[in-house]
Amino acid sequence: MTAATCWSTTVTLPEGPFPHVSLEARLRFDASLPYAVCLAFPPVGYGDEVQWFFARDLLNEGRHAPTGHGDVTVAPGPEGRVLVTLSAQDGRAVISIPSDTVTAFLLDSFNLVPAGSETGHLDIDAVLDRLLR
Repeated sequence: MTAATCWSTTVTLPEGPFPHVSLEARLRFDASLPYAVCLAFPPVGYGDEVQWFFARDLLNEGRHAPTGHGDVTVAPGPEGRVLVTLSAQDGRAVISIPSDTVTAFLLDSFNLVPAGSETGHLDIDAVLDRLLR
């Protein structure tokens, strides 16, 4: 059985049309993907759950200073928040997450897979199997 942690939280979209409306989201970490975290949003209507996977180190470092390039960047935000910017071909969204939730989630993930021990948790055969399906 794979070790994992999942934290439910509420987030806001400070650059969206309704910046003070809270949305449900989840931060997930699975030890079988030791370098990644997932930011997931529940389905809307009949759609599917929206998931963004990015580096755990990016989320950790971004709590303290702006970091990241490309599709995902993370930066400290105002009033105890962490800002995760997700970019895609059809636009971008800035997600504001409570920093205490991010910190607690990361502590859980580092208890499951300590920093520097990620390669010991990789199952290369399983990764290859996923890629070749």
